[in-house]
Amino acid sequence: MAKNIVVPHLGDSVIEATIIKWTKQQGDTVKLGETVVELETEKANFEVAAEATGILASIRKEANEDVEVGDILGTIEASASKQDIKEDTEEPAEETKAAPEAPAAEIPQEKQQEEEPRTRVTPVARNIAEQNEVDLSQIVPEGNRITKDDVEKHLESQKTREETPQELPPEEKIPEAPVSPDVFPSLSQLTANRERRMKMSRRRRTIARRLVEAQQTAAILSTFNEIDMSNVMELRSRKKDDFKERYGVSLGFSSFFIKASIGALKLFPEINAEIQDDEIVYKDYYDIGIAVGAEGGLVVPVIREADRKTFAQIEKEVRELAEKANANTLSLDEIFGGTFTITNGGVYGSLMSTPILNPPQVAILGLHKIEERPVAVNGDIVIKPMMYTALSYDHRIVDGKEAVQFLVRVKELIEDPETLLIEG
Repeated sequence: MAKNIVVPHLGDSVIEATIIKWTKQQGDTVKLGETVVELETEKANFEVAAEATGILASIRKEANEDVEVGDILGTIEASASKQDIKEDTEEPAEETKAAPEAPAAEIPQEKQQEEEPRTRVTPVARNIAEQNEVDLSQIVPEGNRITKDDVEKHLESQKTREETPQELPPEEKIPEAPVSPDVFPSLSQLTANRERRMKMSRRRRTIARRLVEAQQTAAILSTFNEIDMSNVMELRSRKKDDFKERYGVSLGFSSFFIKASIGALKLFPEINAEIQDDEIVYKDYYDIGIAVGAEGGLVVPVIREADRKTFAQIEKEVRELAEKANANTLSLDEIFGGTFTITNGGVYGSLMSTPILNPPQVAILGLHKIEERPVAVNGDIVIKPMMYTALSYDHRIVDGKEAVQFLVRVKELIEDPETLLIEG
């Protein structure tokens, strides 16, 4: 009895994936619950397990192919052996080939046309084509089916042709003496063997699409401030050994900024909200996303109910999520959602930046490199460890006044960490 290997539910709003690799080959024995194929989605990687013990009888989708939820990836023959499969795939006896070897001319033309294979179209591609009145028969897919990318490329090429001005009749020109190609080599000659092409991963494609969508759909503004890190650095230096001995984790800056952000979010709830159609959804919980630059691309794991967790719990969770991000083992529950995001470009040496929103969130806090700078204190010039901070926000529901005051409150709490510890 054959059992299909099907692309499972991948999480809310995720309908497509890319096959990374098959961990089993056709004809291999598989056990119930054993991983047979790995998928990559825009958020995380998935392992698809066998739903029966038997033989991997067929592989219908190969590595690097795009698939959708519900697609059949292959089949497992639960009651077959390798010998059974081998016998099933052997050439039929001569006497059984008579009918298939009948001349094609004897088959009616109409029947031949009906039996010609049709190019498959993914549901997403079909919807886009219908919305834009695209004739699918005019599209030549890159693979064995028409995907969303094929339709979008077709639309882009149509747009380019429409925008190209009509060519005017060429003007008469005085013939010029031919120039030897050796004198002025073409660009292709100059760059030959000096370029490499690599297909973007699904995660990188998703990151690119979401960042463009964020800029196109939200009214993004940024406001800036600077924070004197002296007191929090002194507190960390004083408490770090005791903290690590007691909790088994180092006391970093993450927990301070997460706690300070929550304190400011409670004062300005619209920054912890999102827009749904013509409504503002206010959220009375604080799931804080921490942007991590993993090897496969940017991911934002989420610390759930961060307002209810201690400094030690937050530091442990930040470390665990970062390790999972770098190992590409984050689960969907650890990625989806989030009400507010913090990104730290300072770990890479960034002095100042304007972070982009993480939709549907309406604000993101950017942290930067701590650098000693001369500042005025009570009329005197002193050297202080300073950090620039940036808050990018969606001006559709967050006004400049609230954005500035939010960042000021974060500054006040970080510069007075004793108060932050008491309120936290």
